[in-house]
Amino acid sequence: MVAKEEENILDPDSLKISEARHHDPFSVLGRHPKNNQVQIKVYLPYAETVCFSNNGPALNRIAGTDFFEYYAKEDELPKHYQLTWIDKNGYTHENYDPYDFGPQLPEFDIHLYGEGKHWHIYKKMGGHLHSVDGVDGVLFTLWAPNAGRVSAVGDFNRWDGRCNPMRSLGGSGLWELFIPGLKTGCLYKFEILNRNTNEILLKTDPYGQQFEFRPNTSSIVVEENSYTWQDKEWVSRRAKHDWLHEPMAIYEVHLGSWRRDNQGNFLSYRELAVELVSYVKQMGFTHIELLPVTEHPFDGSWGYQTTGYFAPTSRHGTPDDFRHFVDTCHQNDIGIILDWVPAHFPKDAFALARFDGSALYEHEDPRKGEHRDWGTLIYNYGRNEVKNFLLASAVFWLKEFHLDGLRVDAVASMLYLDYSREENDWIPNMYGGNENLEAIEFFKELNTVTHDLHPGTVMMAEESTSWPQVTRPTWTGGLGFSMKWNMGWMHDVLSYMSEEPIHRKYHHDQLTFGMLYAFTENFALPFSHDEVVHGKGSLISKMPGDAWQKFANLRLLYTFMYTYPGKKLLFMGCEFGQGTEWNANKELDWYVLDYPHHKGVQTLVKDLNHLYKTHPALFAHDFDHHGFEWIDCHDVEQSIISYRRKNKFEELVIVLNFTPVPRENYRLGVPEAGTYTEIFNSDSEYYDGSNMGNGAVVSESTPWMNCPHSISLNLPPLGALILKI
Repeated sequence: MVAKEEENILDPDSLKISEARHHDPFSVLGRHPKNNQVQIKVYLPYAETVCFSNNGPALNRIAGTDFFEYYAKEDELPKHYQLTWIDKNGYTHENYDPYDFGPQLPEFDIHLYGEGKHWHIYKKMGGHLHSVDGVDGVLFTLWAPNAGRVSAVGDFNRWDGRCNPMRSLGGSGLWELFIPGLKTGCLYKFEILNRNTNEILLKTDPYGQQFEFRPNTSSIVVEENSYTWQDKEWVSRRAKHDWLHEPMAIYEVHLGSWRRDNQGNFLSYRELAVELVSYVKQMGFTHIELLPVTEHPFDGSWGYQTTGYFAPTSRHGTPDDFRHFVDTCHQNDIGIILDWVPAHFPKDAFALARFDGSALYEHEDPRKGEHRDWGTLIYNYGRNEVKNFLLASAVFWLKEFHLDGLRVDAVASMLYLDYSREENDWIPNMYGGNENLEAIEFFKELNTVTHDLHPGTVMMAEESTSWPQVTRPTWTGGLGFSMKWNMGWMHDVLSYMSEEPIHRKYHHDQLTFGMLYAFTENFALPFSHDEVVHGKGSLISKMPGDAWQKFANLRLLYTFMYTYPGKKLLFMGCEFGQGTEWNANKELDWYVLDYPHHKGVQTLVKDLNHLYKTHPALFAHDFDHHGFEWIDCHDVEQSIISYRRKNKFEELVIVLNFTPVPRENYRLGVPEAGTYTEIFNSDSEYYDGSNMGNGAVVSESTPWMNCPHSISLNLPPLGALILKI
């Protein structure tokens, strides 16, 4: 609060400065021509005395105030002057005057940002190390168009919004301030005055690249471009990579609960670079998909309620630590995909919600701006600066952290205006429909920009509806995603597998229906974290029967997934049949690997990964019909299906028996004469199965199942066979 004496002495502009409500502090502070001289005016609330550095003259305190001024001749002062002041505790401080520096943000950047087309705006927005005329410091830039005043506050100015009010850049809605002397590691936030209510808001940097360890929320100035990458060969190869026709077996991981240390603490990114990378490589997965590591305040959101769209969470270390993790993955031929959340953001007061006192990033009307189910806010995709914020975030992760792709969360919630809403709780688009036209255009731009700037990276949609052309090019009317999760196949198959085998013949269509639409999109087959939380139990718990049958069912399920068209995704713990539902607050139940059933499932997944990667018939035509052909999908009574996976170099025959009844001398049609060798059997004793198998089988010239030849097989109970001619 300003003292009454100071209030009476000061002119209106200076009074506003002292009350931290001036929108243009540079018009008052710094150097200004006055009466054929230059006036230097500074405001230092904690200073007792102020003088120019290097034994320069003292500035005069304006009596009864914390303003100091000095009148000089034009040529008396250097280009940028330094001040030395002693505070009320007797400590001496020295720095250049921030208000002696001109605007720093180029007009070109302002223009591009206003158009929503500045893909690397994260290099300009926020707090960055900066140098002006040889003077080093930090440049702060913020978008807050409805603010009455914005200040940079931090551990450098006692978090006092009076000390460093920022310059308004007019109609752009941007504010900036260069503060000399600040270095890497300083903590900061932005103090914003709501010009309508005079409420003071304290906000973290939307573009912050590092944050304090939760529950603290300050942004941290980082040293950018300090990491030396060792993955040049990987990135170069990726740019020419034909991922459409290559294997992709993804291990989905929540870093906070994959493993913990002996005290139950999070592993660091550098520890994960050793332990997780070694495990994934040993298991044969091609990619790791991370549940969001974008900074978030609440552990229980698993990262899906993001507050730091440009910062890897400090739970596991620094941004460079995360770069080391990614780099290590690439050096071990493992790709990294990040779960990314542009659909919504939390209401935490320190973050984006009502950022400058108005609904800035969200919609004002809750019928468009709020997710009722999740208690979160929805981005305004029609606002250029908001769209640019999200597009720049996507580019940031691909460019600055060398990620190989993004899995875009909750796409369906963005596409439909009436998503999970009551009849009168949504607003139709301009044509009266329920399609979110602004989100559609956002997706098209997102996928166009990322694919153009970073060829070889993938954009994967979690989209659960029948929206057409999700993975088709934008120039044909598609959304432009690389892949889409096949939620229909996943739900059908898990529903089928949960049935007692004796009843499965009544649900046979759940196994076969997916092939009617399998090639309408580029599908990934997900057994993700969503299927093992919120009371759904673990995958093994969904399987019917006694313990032996449960594990046989699970092995059968995984073999079906790995031989069915589409890229593969398996959530951590599922690869060894964890018995309990996933708990994000503790590490996986690794101890169960002491039991043969669990160890057998883990060995099976490892072998499936190897088999999958070494047989192009299983991946070369994941997205077109040339790679798949039914042998028999009609054996309903015995709950058996069989099909061929093929490319121009090889052909595999797959047979799956979904009952616990062994089928001896089961006749199967085959396309050509020859010896069919069993190269995989999910019932093998190596996987703790009953070890019923066939070895090599010679075909007979007996037509069967519309094939000119056939073979006689022994089908194991709840087992799958893969044969090669």
